[in-house]
Amino acid sequence: MARPEKVRLGDLLVQQKLISLDQLKFALEQQKRSGRKLGRVLVDNAFVTEEQISEALAKQLNIPYINLKYYNLNLEQVRLLPENQARRFRAVVLEERNGMLLIGMADPTDLFAFDEISRIVKRDIDVAVVTEGQLLESIDRGYRRTDEISGLARELSEELGDTYVDFGTLTGAVGAEEAPVVKLLQTMFDDATQIRASDIHIEPQEGRLMIRFRIDGALHLQTEADNKIAPALVLRLKLMSGLDISEKRLPQDGRFQVRVRDQGVDVRIATCPTQYGESVVMRLLRQEGGMISLDKIGMPAEMLKRFREVIRRSNGMVLVTGPTGSGKTTTLYSALAEINTIDQKIITVEDPVEYRLSGINQVQVNEKIDLSFARVLRSALRQDPDVILVGEMRDVETAQIGLRAAMTGHLVFSTLHTRDAAGTLFRLVDMGTPRFMVASSVQAVVAQRLLRRICESCSEPHTPTPQESEWLEAEGVLPDQCQGLLHGRGCSHCNGTGYHGRMGVYEMLEMGRELVEAAAHDSATHFIQVARQHMRGKTILDNALAQMKLGRTTVAEVMRISNQVED
Repeated sequence: MARPEKVRLGDLLVQQKLISLDQLKFALEQQKRSGRKLGRVLVDNAFVTEEQISEALAKQLNIPYINLKYYNLNLEQVRLLPENQARRFRAVVLEERNGMLLIGMADPTDLFAFDEISRIVKRDIDVAVVTEGQLLESIDRGYRRTDEISGLARELSEELGDTYVDFGTLTGAVGAEEAPVVKLLQTMFDDATQIRASDIHIEPQEGRLMIRFRIDGALHLQTEADNKIAPALVLRLKLMSGLDISEKRLPQDGRFQVRVRDQGVDVRIATCPTQYGESVVMRLLRQEGGMISLDKIGMPAEMLKRFREVIRRSNGMVLVTGPTGSGKTTTLYSALAEINTIDQKIITVEDPVEYRLSGINQVQVNEKIDLSFARVLRSALRQDPDVILVGEMRDVETAQIGLRAAMTGHLVFSTLHTRDAAGTLFRLVDMGTPRFMVASSVQAVVAQRLLRRICESCSEPHTPTPQESEWLEAEGVLPDQCQGLLHGRGCSHCNGTGYHGRMGVYEMLEMGRELVEAAAHDSATHFIQVARQHMRGKTILDNALAQMKLGRTTVAEVMRISNQVED
């Protein structure tokens, strides 16, 4: 193929009537001040989308535009171009076509990049246009660190030899950045961040060390290595988090921060002694990003409207419930971000602080120095707050202080681990809080779960299995409502799982007069019956079934959710 011609992007977009001359002039002035690329300035100002720019370039240069969202990458061919060059030139190898390599480029008019890529791959190349956002996601998936992690694990194993070393004696030298153990951990964090893993599990087994990542709520094996490298990894992680390196018989937990791929990551670490050594689990909390607006968390429109009304009240308690990892904190912070105005004083009491939100006061609980939830909460109430977020109602003392605060003119947000919204109030009563206090303070309870989304890149029609058909029939889903069911067959976008990303499904119980009277009743069964009547047709399971019918999740995922919320 001939080298692509150089085109002036601004003139091209005006010519194709995608932007006006005034918009181009404004963008060029911004570009001059910021030094950013013109295309990025235009997209950031919402004058044009990345897809429109790519399609305009493709039309002008008479080359194809490829939507990478629906393109299954061949990882062997992707790696014909080293990662550094792929990121530098914003390019990815797509496939071999007619004896040439097809290269997807965000800017196919970059003549220097065209020549350099051709020289590096030592082949004739053909070019297609791709959007920059999709390209960077494809690079993240295509250059996974699996081989590198396995190689570093082998290198560390060879360095240790056949005997176990007392790593406590190496504390002084452990900071050497070129040490295989350091490089292995850096690469592991890099890979986990690249594929949006929420947790890293390092688990010693008999004769082997298993490293697994939790992605979209499910565990995936990253690599297996020789078990003798486990003590070196655990030692290094303990040093990073300030734990006692000589204590190997008791569980410990701590935290540290790392910078990975130009973003800060808070790491919460927990060690536990097992039969074959210490097991380590690390929860990764990204400091940048992660905040989702209330519009985008997935609440049904009617429920969202009611929830917004509740969080703007001046007092009372709002509870969000669900198991660990169901997105409770994300929902609460979305609510806080919405009411975070200059006339509101907001204090959060958390363990750990998971999101950073400017303009609010965030306090980290520290049990080691007796800085407990209850103690911080008492102190917070003396700080004249309007809104308080308590990370979790862990004990009766915290619950009672929170409920009293809700009764005395504060809006209090918190979380509880309960199965559904209806049973939440009596969980507080079971903890030992007076029934009248619960009935008069709680304004609303939101229960939620996370459903895995079907990967859009490999979704296809799905015929329910006999077991699924039987379950759907029992839930009142008619056979003709099963026509549009989908599942993911597995592709390079979703690491072969058929799922990519998650979404929330919710139910909300708002405490009206009838429910307050029922809550004051001695019988928990009576209250739960009244509550379920109020939520009929609007439960977590109803919302999950609605998402399934829309083709956003699978029957299997909805069945999994139903097992969690039903008796």
